[in-house]
Amino acid sequence: MSSRSPVYIALAASGELDRRVAAAYRHLEDCDLCARYCRVNRRQGIEGAVCRTGARAVVASFGPHHGEEDPLRGWAGSGTVFFSWCNLRCVFCQNWDISQRGVGREVEPRELAGMMLELQAKGCHNINLVSPSHVVAQIIAAVADAVPRGLRLPLVYNTGGYDSPEALALLDGIVDIYMPDMKYGDSALARKYSKVRNYVEANRAAVKEMHRQVGDLVLDARGIAQRGLLVRHLVLPNGIAGTEQVLSFLAEEISANTYLNLMDQYGPCYRADEYPEIDRPITAAEYREALDAAARHGLARLDHRRPHVFARQEAG
Repeated sequence: MSSRSPVYIALAASGELDRRVAAAYRHLEDCDLCARYCRVNRRQGIEGAVCRTGARAVVASFGPHHGEEDPLRGWAGSGTVFFSWCNLRCVFCQNWDISQRGVGREVEPRELAGMMLELQAKGCHNINLVSPSHVVAQIIAAVADAVPRGLRLPLVYNTGGYDSPEALALLDGIVDIYMPDMKYGDSALARKYSKVRNYVEANRAAVKEMHRQVGDLVLDARGIAQRGLLVRHLVLPNGIAGTEQVLSFLAEEISANTYLNLMDQYGPCYRADEYPEIDRPITAAEYREALDAAARHGLARLDHRRPHVFARQEAG
């Protein structure tokens, strides 16, 4: 359980949380709840919606997760809810059956709230909302339903980082921990490999707003995350992720105290074999270069789990 009360408790008590629910569903009628700005009326259907999600969220699975970052998983696990579909089209997605095929089932906010409460009852340290960008309205509605029923855990917004300012304004004071990906340092490469426009511009604006809302990551006396920003960056082969640019931005425009998971576990999945330059795991040398870049930029607050075993030690 959390050692502090999430801010959303006060929003619920004041009636502001219910107002956010109504506002979020209005946004669904001309959808601007991610940086794609499809402008589809998702309350009436999914035609034209890149996320292929209508008025109800689709959930693939939920349960305690012991593979997340140390401050999230603790000893009892992070209470993850995996949403189906995605607003990105990453050609190397390791969860492509969920993100691109939509494996899962539709749920009403009441049922989603029940999942959150079940995870809390299991002793999870937080509620970890995975791929939430396209279901912001449904999440807020579920939180509003769950608070009177006893929800008290921090909410983790575990996103691909392609979020709109409109969505983040609705989430201000509801989300305790933002955990965005910063996937690329170059929008042209994001267009090629994730099929989105202006990723870097949207992503950096989103991360700035997230940090404005919650600040640097704060841990309690047990080392469990309570509030703040935690950034993930997946190192890709051949420098394609733009690690140097991403880390420079974090250090200079966000905070040198940013908690960073510099991920080494890339392996070719889904359609990566169609792109020879990413059709291999990263090498030990490529990951060392990323760690050296973090050190140069003064980003010392790294998730400290042991690096993964590399399938290939060097490119050849």
